[in-house]
Amino acid sequence: MEGIAGTRVGIGAGAIEWLWAEAARVRPARRRETKRRGEEAELVFQLAAVRRGFKVSKPHGDSYRYDFVLDNGERLWRVQVKSTSNFHDGAYHVNCGRRLNQSAVPYKKSQIDFLVVYVVPEESWYIIPVADLERRVSLLIYPKESSKGLYGTYREAWSLFG
Repeated sequence: MEGIAGTRVGIGAGAIEWLWAEAARVRPARRRETKRRGEEAELVFQLAAVRRGFKVSKPHGDSYRYDFVLDNGERLWRVQVKSTSNFHDGAYHVNCGRRLNQSAVPYKKSQIDFLVVYVVPEESWYIIPVADLERRVSLLIYPKESSKGLYGTYREAWSLFG
C-alpha cells in the first residue's frame, strides 16, 4: 500500500507507527491555523467593542482563561472570545471549552464572565453569560433567520455589558 508522497505503508505495526508519525507531522499545521483564526476573531472583537464605546484591555501572555477585559466605565468583565464557520446539520458548531490534558473542560464563573462567539459567515456576535453555558464545552448556534436553539436571545446582546 502506498501512502502520502509515495511512502510505502504496510499493514500491521509499521502502518500504525507511520500513522502516528503522520498525525504528529500534520497536527502542528492545524494547530497554527486554529490559533490564527482565533487571533483574527480577537482582532475583530476588539474593533467591534471599541466601536460600541467600550475600553478593551488584553492581559499579557495567554495564561489567563479570558482573552480580554471589557470596561464600560463603571464595571469590568472578563471575556473569552470564540469564533466559528463550522456549519453542519443546520447549525454552527462552537467549541466553547478550554483544553486540559487533551480534554475539553468547561469555563467556570470564577474564570470568565462572558463567552463571546463570532459567527464569521453571518458576521454576528453572541454575548453569552458564562452562567448560562451550564458547563457546556460545545454549542449549537442556529442562523439568524432561525427561531431554533438556546442562544438566539444572545445574538448582538451587547447590552448585557451594561
